Amino acid sequence: MAASPAYGEEKGGSSSLGEPEYGHDPASGGIFSSDYKRHDDLKEMLDSNKDSLKLEAMKRIVAMIARGKNASDLFPAVVKNVACKNIEVKKLVYVYLVRYAEEQQDLALLSISTFQRGLKDPNQLIRASALRVLSSIRVPIIVPIMMLAIKEAASDMSPYVRKTAAHAIPKLYSLDSDQKDQLIEVIEKLLADKTTLVAGSVVMAFEEVCPERIDLIHKNYRKLCNLLIDVEEWGQVVIINMLTRYARTQFLSPNQNQESLLEESVEKAFYGSEEEDAKDAKAEAASLAKRKPYIMDPDHRLLLRNTKPLLQSRNAAVVMAVAQLYFHLAPKAEVGVIAKALVRLLRSHSEVQYVVLQNVATMSIKRRGMFEPYLKSFYIRSTDPTQIKILKLEVLTNLANETNISTILREFQTYIRSMDKDFVAATIQAIGRCATNIGKVRDTCLNGLVQLLSNRDELVVAESVVVIKKLLQMQPAQHSEIIKHMAKLTDNIQLQVINLAAKLYLTNSKQSKLLTQYVLNLAKYDQNYDIRDRARFIRQLIVPTEKSGALNKYAKKLFLAQKPAPILESSFKDRDHFQLGSLSHLLNAKAVGYQELPDWPDEAPDPSVRNVEVPEWTKCTSREKRKEKVEKPFYSDSEGESGPTESADSEPESVSKESGSSSSSGSSSSGSEEEEEEEEEGSEEQSEDKEEEEKRTKRKKEGSRKAAPGSTGSPSEEEEEEEGVKKAKKKALQGKKSCAETSSEEASTSESSSSGSDSGSEVEAKWRKMPPSSRAGPKEISLLDLDDFTLAPPQPVPSSSIVSTSLVTDLEGLTLTDTSLAPALLSPAFGTVRTYELLHRMAGEGLSVEYCFSRQPFPGDPHMVAVQIQISNNTDAEVKSLRVSEPKPLSGMRIQEFPEIECLAPGDTASVVMGIDFCDSTQAANFQLRTQTRHFYVSIQPPVGELMAPVFMSENEFKKEQGKLTGMSEITEKLTLPEKCQSDHTIVQQVTSAANVGRVPCGADNEYRFAAKTVTSGSLVLITLERREGTAAQLTVNSEKMVIGTMLVKDIIQALAQ
Repeated sequence: MAASPAYGEEKGGSSSLGEPEYGHDPASGGIFSSDYKRHDDLKEMLDSNKDSLKLEAMKRIVAMIARGKNASDLFPAVVKNVACKNIEVKKLVYVYLVRYAEEQQDLALLSISTFQRGLKDPNQLIRASALRVLSSIRVPIIVPIMMLAIKEAASDMSPYVRKTAAHAIPKLYSLDSDQKDQLIEVIEKLLADKTTLVAGSVVMAFEEVCPERIDLIHKNYRKLCNLLIDVEEWGQVVIINMLTRYARTQFLSPNQNQESLLEESVEKAFYGSEEEDAKDAKAEAASLAKRKPYIMDPDHRLLLRNTKPLLQSRNAAVVMAVAQLYFHLAPKAEVGVIAKALVRLLRSHSEVQYVVLQNVATMSIKRRGMFEPYLKSFYIRSTDPTQIKILKLEVLTNLANETNISTILREFQTYIRSMDKDFVAATIQAIGRCATNIGKVRDTCLNGLVQLLSNRDELVVAESVVVIKKLLQMQPAQHSEIIKHMAKLTDNIQLQVINLAAKLYLTNSKQSKLLTQYVLNLAKYDQNYDIRDRARFIRQLIVPTEKSGALNKYAKKLFLAQKPAPILESSFKDRDHFQLGSLSHLLNAKAVGYQELPDWPDEAPDPSVRNVEVPEWTKCTSREKRKEKVEKPFYSDSEGESGPTESADSEPESVSKESGSSSSSGSSSSGSEEEEEEEEEGSEEQSEDKEEEEKRTKRKKEGSRKAAPGSTGSPSEEEEEEEGVKKAKKKALQGKKSCAETSSEEASTSESSSSGSDSGSEVEAKWRKMPPSSRAGPKEISLLDLDDFTLAPPQPVPSSSIVSTSLVTDLEGLTLTDTSLAPALLSPAFGTVRTYELLHRMAGEGLSVEYCFSRQPFPGDPHMVAVQIQISNNTDAEVKSLRVSEPKPLSGMRIQEFPEIECLAPGDTASVVMGIDFCDSTQAANFQLRTQTRHFYVSIQPPVGELMAPVFMSENEFKKEQGKLTGMSEITEKLTLPEKCQSDHTIVQQVTSAANVGRVPCGADNEYRFAAKTVTSGSLVLITLERREGTAAQLTVNSEKMVIGTMLVKDIIQALAQ
């Protein structure tokens, strides 16, 4: 009966915590009884058909593991659920299996087919977890399966899975080293990966498997240097340590011709004589004269420049890694930058302080001046652990010189009064080292140590005697008084008398034989057994007899051996041959797996091995090179720097033409570049000009219905744009990519309403009819010059249209100032503007509010989305004090209210603009719309396509940026285009209606490319629509904002299907 409550308590404890709690009654037998029903409730939950119970059981099991509890007996019950369809359960099962697969290998092998299926799972986390479990099963029989899985994972589209493959490589290598050649191939492939997530892991695999294959690093060296700043902290440490060894084999020493003779002589003064220093200085000067001037390799400089910002890392290991890299690789003049970062680490935990101080102690021997400004940072606190105190003493002693020795000795005097005996002993040794290194304070230190001989503490006296003895042995003749004083303090000198007698006998046995026998006979009957033993030992050693052993012949070597003066030096003196920051340096012994730091080469290896061939599509075309030549006057005061094929007269023409076209161009597509180049050539040859006009006429016919909204502008707009052109001429980059409202070039890449296209075609026709001489000449001519042509008047539009109201408002406030000439952003994309209802007239008691996204930059803040709001008063009374109040945006969101509308008459409509920073999120912005008497709670939720603004981008730039946004940053979907969505015009119109993007030129006929940047963060969004056979197509969106990319794919597919 006594056992029953205990079992009940045990079961109850198990259900609440996943662990049994035995009965408190010793007689219950809970401690001694067999625990055969342990975790029964968890096993039942794992065997149930409900995913919710399985998930709860797995959460409790993982919690047990996190607390250090043993859950290995649940392995059979857990492994059955590896095939569960619930993703959350499957993730936790894999977490459990990774922990126990190595212990329960037989059971894990039974589920190996399930793990292999997991490698094909659509979810990247499941694929990675399956590979992790597979590599944790340490059974040689599955090595081929592991190798195949690693190879497949190395080619996975997800960088997370590729990272896991890199982690699995050392596991497989330790299991079967015969797979090294195949693993090296995988490592070589992963080293070429451009993702920061993979870089650190693959370098770790390289270090474990084939650190001698330095040739694998050559092509990836510059990439690793440039990616370093974005790699995770663990990866940064691994890469920096590897690059340190790489640099020592590929570059020349930066200090080979810059050795500071003064610093070297100071260092040698610690441990050598002045005569030796003088000889070494002469030899060093002679060798310096013979050396060639040193020029640092650009790749060497690249490594130093890209690692320097990491000295500000929050991770102490990263800072330490950069510090050791600078110490081993940087010129002496640049090493000092690491001192401040290392001193900052001394505010960390004691474990971090210990490692940092070990390295600082080594550095301060050869780079003493580096830490001298931070001397006070190494003063000892009473709360410091003993080991930290001793290391700080070491550093202070290394930093001691004639200028600061008085300050340091005052500190040491305080430390001697400490209650920590080991620390006091170390302080006395430090005083002795200071006396050795700095001659002018030697007497002061000796006198202070002699005073310590009268200390009550035996440890202090003993340590003082040892240090004084070493100091006296260095200069015995100058300190006879101290020797006499110490002799008086010694109570028993009989042992030394016996030693002296033995030395006299061995030196001059004839004269001192009787004296020695007398001393030994006296000692034979002494009361002290130490003296009797010493006398008996020396008699047998120096007086040969038949019974004396073989040691007799070595008596002179034992008693009269040469004893050089002891050298008081740092224990860290020769420790720098180990790589700083390594375990071997910390232990001062070579640890398992430590790789020696290579010596600098005498001659620099070939630097061309690090050159990487640039793909053809990224190289600059001849047309772009000519464009650069045309742009030279923007950057140079000289007007005669054009190419050899261009005349000086053509330069002003090209300048004015380019500034004019850039101020009037919205998208500046490749077609515009071709036209500009053809116009330049046309100024030289009339036949080429005619061909160019024919080509351009065809383009304009194709795009006559494709002018941007706002292409019909008022005369004031023309004047402002003309001023903008003049300003653009002064600013090359802004002029090249400026943002404006009308463009004949934009017509080839965008579509708009009919009212805009009519006026746009008139302008283009007028411009085409003009003779080349009037279009190009030595004087500056603007495309928007009012003397050449006038724009058509704006078309009348119904006042009830929300679109026309927004356009009129925007055009009235349009100015081409410097701030509006953004170098990358384009004018809003064409397309019908969709309106949304903010407040229905019934809910608003006669007040109706609609809004749309005007796709215009918000004038107050470029990071806000401009929202056009139309407010209509459908009541019979005036509405007063209409305003926004109490905006309640989510964290990070910002709302810029529209100006208060003082009075809105019955039947009137007002249009206002407000700015909202949605933080690149489609979450709604909530606020209150108030009048004088009422208030309404409303919210604006943006479509994902309105969170971005179009950008200018060439085809090469598009491909380059797209190459960076692969893996998890790329979403691809296949779709079928309906019959009504087969023409270029319709496809482009539907895409740009779904998202505020700009068209990118494309050489392929079956591809459409678009580019934009998110308004808040400026993250690139790249869209590619590729038409396949028939009605099939493939849509690809590349963006580091994965959520935006996923939602954008859905919206565009929905728009194309309409």
